[in-house]
Amino acid sequence: MMKSYKAGGTRVSMRLKGAGLALALATTQIGLSGCMSDGGSEVDVLALAAQTERPDVLYNQGLANLEGGRLGEAAAKFEAIDRQHPYSEWARKALVMKAFTNYRSGAYEEAINAAKRYLSLYPGTDEAAYAQYIIGLSYWRQIPDITRDQADAARTAAAMREVIDRYPDSPYVEDAQNKLRIARDQLAGKELQVGRYYLERREYVASINRFKNVVDVYPDTRHVEEALARLTEAYYAMGLTGEAQAAASVLGQNYPDSQWYRDSYALLQQGGLEPRAGGVGSWFSTAARKLTGA
Repeated sequence: MMKSYKAGGTRVSMRLKGAGLALALATTQIGLSGCMSDGGSEVDVLALAAQTERPDVLYNQGLANLEGGRLGEAAAKFEAIDRQHPYSEWARKALVMKAFTNYRSGAYEEAINAAKRYLSLYPGTDEAAYAQYIIGLSYWRQIPDITRDQADAARTAAAMREVIDRYPDSPYVEDAQNKLRIARDQLAGKELQVGRYYLERREYVASINRFKNVVDVYPDTRHVEEALARLTEAYYAMGLTGEAQAAASVLGQNYPDSQWYRDSYALLQQGGLEPRAGGVGSWFSTAARKLTGA
């Protein structure tokens, strides 16, 4: 019987072995009746079972707990295999499932640690791509709003890039690409926010550096339009009209119907100016080529 688990929009299939699961349940029943007759607690029974059951039985119990939503019990079963039968085939399978179970329960740091350990021990296995994907998903779930530090967005981007580059044929690539784009957009948005902060304080050089960084590092994000408009505004405020005209020109070449371009054009007209391309070899000509793909 096939049981499916889904993480981050990607379905991961796990096969529950019927015979193994039946044996696991039978073993638990026998142990429970024996220990309870001696006055032991149910906790003692479960602890004893974890110490004596075969790894395949523990694994199937873990899957059954996972399917039933008992994530803590599932994680404990997979941990027992990893601890009692290290470096076995069952330990390998249990380790990636422990990472997934921790991810499902919101224990993201534990999921990341388990997945990283899996990759260090078993980098060439079929599940390696999924372990890397779990790392990316765990960072993804921790990305805060744009006003806060974006370290987890950067980690998400790096982890998902690993999925794409190292496992290009894996079923996780499409979702990894989508989350990479969103994480990069988040990082660009943070740069833009900091740039606006400096611009409002009239710290123009600092703001210009941030706006240029948006264009240089994140040219495929939705924040480039505003970054170019803010460059026009910052240069114009500094009296560097040639640079302001060049920034507006790049904006107009790439986003001619943008409200940001109309606002920048109106700003230049206040001084009797209009957009004008930057000189060959300038930052503006390089930015224009980068954005157009020329």
